[in-house]
Amino acid sequence: MKRITILIADDETEIAELIALHLQKEGYRTLIASDGKEAIHAIQTHSIDLAILDIMMPKLNGYEVTRQIREHYRMPIIFLSAKTTDMDKISGLVMGADDYMTKPFNPMELIARVNAQLRRFMQLNQPTNVNNTLLELSGLLISPEQRTVSLYGKPIELTPKEFDILYLLARYPKKVYSAENIFQQVWGEAYYESGNTVMVHIRTLRKKLGDDKNKNKLIKTVWGVGYSFNG
Repeated sequence: MKRITILIADDETEIAELIALHLQKEGYRTLIASDGKEAIHAIQTHSIDLAILDIMMPKLNGYEVTRQIREHYRMPIIFLSAKTTDMDKISGLVMGADDYMTKPFNPMELIARVNAQLRRFMQLNQPTNVNNTLLELSGLLISPEQRTVSLYGKPIELTPKEFDILYLLARYPKKVYSAENIFQQVWGEAYYESGNTVMVHIRTLRKKLGDDKNKNKLIKTVWGVGYSFNG
């Protein structure tokens, strides 16, 4: 069985080594990068299953590292940063991160989030008849096998979480999902906060999809309830 490898990119050596120690106790293999360029090199030369990234790193910051990762790779990304404002968190999620933790942090909570992200990622990438169903509706073509989306023939670049939300909604048009339900199904864990995580992803999804030819929103807000696919 393949041993899971986790990249830790942080210029604070003590923090990176502490994280590595806890992950190794869980049976994970770890690689440490001290700056953004080392992180990119590690991803290009090793099989990385999950990346834990600091934002304020030398040479390339965490946002830029995430942007480059998302051009070619789908592994889960967790930001671990001293930047604590809501806008910092939103920026990280919009760039393509799957989770965001602030420093100082509880190592056991980080391990729990790593486990949850890996579990969710592996479940989504297991071939099943349901998950391989090609969807075509309202000008959208969604391929879960290739994880690609096009709108009226034009490719739409989505982050992994944006894709998962869209596919969840599009599989059952008109069905209304609460933010809590979307979070539980897409992130694969309990809805631990009432923050803007789902709302932010819906907002960026809508921006990328735009309106359809009839000027109707593809993702509809049902006020006070949640969201549905308006296909």
